[in-house]
Amino acid sequence: MNKKQKRMTIRIIVSALLVASLFVLNRFLGPKDDGTTGIIREPFWFFFFMIPYIIIGYDILKKAFKGIVKGRPFDENFLMAVATIGAIAIALIKRNGDYVEAIAVMLFYQIGELFQSYAVGKSRKNISSLMDIRPDYANIEIDGKIEKVSPDEIEISQIITVFPGEKIPLDGIITEGESTLNTSALTGESLPRDVKSGDEIISGCINLTGVLKIQTTKDFGESTVSKILELVESSSSNKSKSEAFISKFARIYTPVVVLSSVCLAVIPPLFSLFLKFPPMWSEWIYRALTFLVISCPCALVISIPLSFFAGLGGASREGILIKGSNFLEALSKTKYVVFDKTGTLTKGEFIVNCIHHNTIDEEELIEYAALTESASSHPISMSLKNACKKEIDTTRVKNIKEISGHGVTAVVDDKSIAAGNEKLMESLGLEYKSCHKNGTIVHMAIEGDYAGHIVISDEIKNESAKAIENLKKCGVKKTVMLTGDSAKVGEEVAKELNMDEVYGNLLPSDKVAKVEELLNKKGKKEILAFVGDGINDAPVLARADLGIAMGALGSDAAIEAADVVLMDDNPQKIAQAIKISRKCLRIVYENIFFALIVKFACLILGAFGIANMWVAIFADVGVMVIAVLNAIRALNTKNTL
Repeated sequence: MNKKQKRMTIRIIVSALLVASLFVLNRFLGPKDDGTTGIIREPFWFFFFMIPYIIIGYDILKKAFKGIVKGRPFDENFLMAVATIGAIAIALIKRNGDYVEAIAVMLFYQIGELFQSYAVGKSRKNISSLMDIRPDYANIEIDGKIEKVSPDEIEISQIITVFPGEKIPLDGIITEGESTLNTSALTGESLPRDVKSGDEIISGCINLTGVLKIQTTKDFGESTVSKILELVESSSSNKSKSEAFISKFARIYTPVVVLSSVCLAVIPPLFSLFLKFPPMWSEWIYRALTFLVISCPCALVISIPLSFFAGLGGASREGILIKGSNFLEALSKTKYVVFDKTGTLTKGEFIVNCIHHNTIDEEELIEYAALTESASSHPISMSLKNACKKEIDTTRVKNIKEISGHGVTAVVDDKSIAAGNEKLMESLGLEYKSCHKNGTIVHMAIEGDYAGHIVISDEIKNESAKAIENLKKCGVKKTVMLTGDSAKVGEEVAKELNMDEVYGNLLPSDKVAKVEELLNKKGKKEILAFVGDGINDAPVLARADLGIAMGALGSDAAIEAADVVLMDDNPQKIAQAIKISRKCLRIVYENIFFALIVKFACLILGAFGIANMWVAIFADVGVMVIAVLNAIRALNTKNTL
């Protein structure tokens, strides 16, 4: 709870306690039904009740006044101010000392606003501050010593040094050294990338193994990492903001009811004077004020945000965090869903997928591979060790030699073992079997003989296929995959999941461009949602009509840039979120139509003097209670998965 919410909560509590106390005192010490004035008379009750009214409503009155000064008076603040002041005027005319109606209306309105404030959550500003791809320093050699300097001090063509575990601070070309890079933060590509002298590399990658010397090709401001940060910020500003329903409604409703009440108070008495009848000013003013109380939008201003709040709360119980009612409404109109691959539809973890052409038992081959790779912390090595069902006994391993860009050789149980890529097999003069599967292929040789190969790849999530199927059942027109992996890998995954389109070999800027292209093709009232989990997805999450991030594994930047966060990384929750949003919107429209029908019926009765204050109370409080009870139904999220 932030400071603003804390202050509002205190105001609500203080105001509620004061008005409740004054209500009880008024019943004992105020005017009686038999006409007696009571112990405490007016104007004391007026001053007493104005204390909680000002406490709870001063900001609404202030906003209403500013709206009038700026020439934009007809919004919900103005309507609330007029309605509550009208209720106070009625109490003053009746001289009964009961101003509870006006304060209760303002109190309920502020509670609704507080609910909305909680639902919206943290601001999406300053996304870049959470993105950990921005390098803190660059290493340069001065007089034989390595010194750390700010990346923006580095000039083009200057040589920098990057040690294992450090981020690549600027784009450049490797002049010396070989290593493996983790590029997943930028491209979303699950497999580490081997690099050597002469290769171009981009900033934001993490150096995993060797020491690299890099000749920079771009200033820090033009580097890939800076461009990603700029994309996030500019994409956020491009996202359209839909106006709240109440504001739109109040633009028409407010001037109509205010003008109608004025006409009701003035025209009939003037017409009576013209016909030379008693004008009965007090009677028509009373009717006009009753008309205003009936027109009070309490049912709408409370039930609508409460409906959204209940929908947001129900979704959060299912592990779906939606950052505001506008995003909940957008979910219901989603017709295009674009996915990142790694970590979104796949697990983002390396596993041994299969073994081909093995000349020994599979478990034994895995054991030899794991022992050979036992000294390495490379992700591929870790996946082999995880796949081994036996304890890794390093005393069985001798003479480990890592051949950069090729693989590893070692002696295990006095047997010469080689584990690596095709280049390693060729360097050993061995014939090997190529693999038709996509992924990292670890070829194995034992005692100089080819022993088969192990396929290591990212595994598709168990829920992904069902998620795509459910989306199509929900009326989603098209499902699209964008990935930094090769087109071949993407096509294989997309085919298995029965997706409509797939695009591979994409950098973050390419993904934004592709989403821009899809946005231009869709209908005006259709929503395009993008689902991703990595830092590289932050720009496109922000640019899409609706950004959906995988929360449990997702980066802070992706979660901050997104509008919806799936806390358990289950893609099936996307269809569930759409169903929850549609149920919530259905309840919202039910409340709108019910409240307006009753309101307008009572307004007509009030204009003809048939409706008294009891009818006005029902039209205000009664409709509000019914609408709130209906709104609470949005909390029920059963049968939405």
